[in-house]
Amino acid sequence: MSPRSDAVRSRERILDAARNEPGELRLNEVARRAGVGVGTVYRHFPTVHALTEALATGDLERYRDLARRAAAEPDPAAALELLVREGLALQLSDGSLQAVLLASEDASAEVQALKRELGEVTAAVVDAARRAGVVRDDLTMDALRHLVCGVEYAVRVGGGEGRDFFLDVVLAGLRSRPLAE
Repeated sequence: MSPRSDAVRSRERILDAARNEPGELRLNEVARRAGVGVGTVYRHFPTVHALTEALATGDLERYRDLARRAAAEPDPAAALELLVREGLALQLSDGSLQAVLLASEDASAEVQALKRELGEVTAAVVDAARRAGVVRDDLTMDALRHLVCGVEYAVRVGGGEGRDFFLDVVLAGLRSRPLAE
């Protein structure tokens, strides 16, 4: 059974209000801005994390699609660079995406499935790059995720400056080390 039209409208108003909420989300403030009761917000989103997931779902789907495109790229080095550069751009465009990616528990089955597929496809891209010898043998998916999150943080702290510089440094550091002579 599909939700009532007034429930759909309330949900959209809540999401719009949350998107425009400066700083940390507070469900009471989101309710006030959306023009709905706090109980309505809690019926749709029982926790701040559930609301954060709802806000990030579209970008999470785009990230998954990006990972699929990267996995289809025949050049493993180009695939990894595509995933890292465009993945960072997505994370910078949506502050809630990083919180959802790093959360150990998910509020929705949809987000859980998206994160699982994103992780599997990203691991395949990293593994392909390692097997091709274009990145360090010790690069793991978790290490890559932490590096991208670190670059995101550095760019945000720097007021949006330095993104390409930081990415170039990280990507250069990931490349295979030449054998010692």
